[in-house]
Amino acid sequence: MLFLRSLIFTTFMLTSVTLYAIVILIVAPFSDKGREALPSAWARATLGALKLICRLDYRVEGAENIPAEAGVAFWKHQSMWETIAQIVVFPRQCWVLKKSLMSIPFVGWAIDVYQPIAIDRKSGRRAVEQVIGQGLERLEANRWVMIFPEGTRMPPGTTKRYGMSGIRLAEQASRPIVPVAHNAGDFWRRNGILKRPGTIVVRIGKPVYTGGRDVDVVAAEIQNWIEAQMKDISPGYAGLSLSGRPRSTSS
Repeated sequence: MLFLRSLIFTTFMLTSVTLYAIVILIVAPFSDKGREALPSAWARATLGALKLICRLDYRVEGAENIPAEAGVAFWKHQSMWETIAQIVVFPRQCWVLKKSLMSIPFVGWAIDVYQPIAIDRKSGRRAVEQVIGQGLERLEANRWVMIFPEGTRMPPGTTKRYGMSGIRLAEQASRPIVPVAHNAGDFWRRNGILKRPGTIVVRIGKPVYTGGRDVDVVAAEIQNWIEAQMKDISPGYAGLSLSGRPRSTSS
């Protein structure tokens, strides 16, 4: 039954995202209001279907910590779920994502409407400069810049050094960084079709300002906060060290 429910939801998700993408491409040239409302409408419908079909719900803690002024959001990355949920949880936004996603027919074209920052992760310094340059433009347009600082989906109980591009962007723009932890990976594993029933906890931290501080110090502060929340809300993090390697149970 779990597999069947998961399969039905996955079919719904893939079908709906394609249909919404087509609608976005049709509406975008004619209606600013419609263009901005459609991603949120799709995300809410998808999360509603996830709750109805797979009995997987979520709750948000700390929403009051999101400032009115657009900034940079650092999300823990574990599954597909948070790429959907962030659209609902935060206001008007753009996403830092893999350039290859833009070539997906209809879906990639629709994403392009919202001016994402599409990077080649292998380009190193060039990707950092792109995040900063385009990120400054998005923040000026009052769009939140959504970043997964680990750069890829990490299995529960693991992490790795956070990237610096988002911190350097926030520093240059004098905007806040808002850290976000969640335990979606306990219910919806990366590259997995099964969606287990339960309630995903999303925990939003207080804004962090660079204020001329060393970027390594800021990165460590944000990572320590997010990973500390992960240990609190996710059973998979019981032995986590910040190197991303679980501590030996014999030590």
